[in-house]
Amino acid sequence: MAETAAPATTRQKDLSLRVSPAAQLRAAFETDSVRGLVELSEVPFLTMVGLRVNRNSDAGQRVASVTGGLPAGCGGVAGPGSTSVLWLGPEEFLVVAPTEAHESLGGDLIQALREALADGEGQVVDLSANRTTFELTGPRSRAVLEKGCSLDLHPRVLKAGTALSTEIGNIPVVLWKTGEDTFRIFPRASFADFLGRWLLDAMREYASPEVP
Repeated sequence: MAETAAPATTRQKDLSLRVSPAAQLRAAFETDSVRGLVELSEVPFLTMVGLRVNRNSDAGQRVASVTGGLPAGCGGVAGPGSTSVLWLGPEEFLVVAPTEAHESLGGDLIQALREALADGEGQVVDLSANRTTFELTGPRSRAVLEKGCSLDLHPRVLKAGTALSTEIGNIPVVLWKTGEDTFRIFPRASFADFLGRWLLDAMREYASPEVP
């Protein structure tokens, strides 16, 4: 007797209707990536939380106990495991966590941060729909970014585990170097299409058979 699939829950149905900011570019990301040289993808629907708190205050210490730490200065990234906290400015941070950490999926991260902040001075804001995430990987990823980013991206200056606010192709982003040849880029959702196409264009030269 054939098995019958379980009916989808309301939550599963709602999730199936979600469209990421760069969904229309998914096929281009796959076909225009150059395997072994530079590859581009969207990592949609990550949980992102804007956090404002003095890391040295009692509230900051309580919040740090939830995230696994708060970075101390410019470029810093803190937090073990799958949840990371990126330094954006004095007393301003971006928490990046897996999709399932969002309260709409039963996750408790955002509520835990609000409870940790309690009546302390600061702010916890759900920014999950505010940005999307591009991942650029491969030995030519730095060369692609250097076409439109003013930061010094050389590995002796920008080390893995560093995140900075900058511009790529004149689009404001947070750029996080997650590995030696791997970058995560966080543009606002409204700029995702433009920046995705800009990155594809910047990658195009590496698709030539003449490029080693």
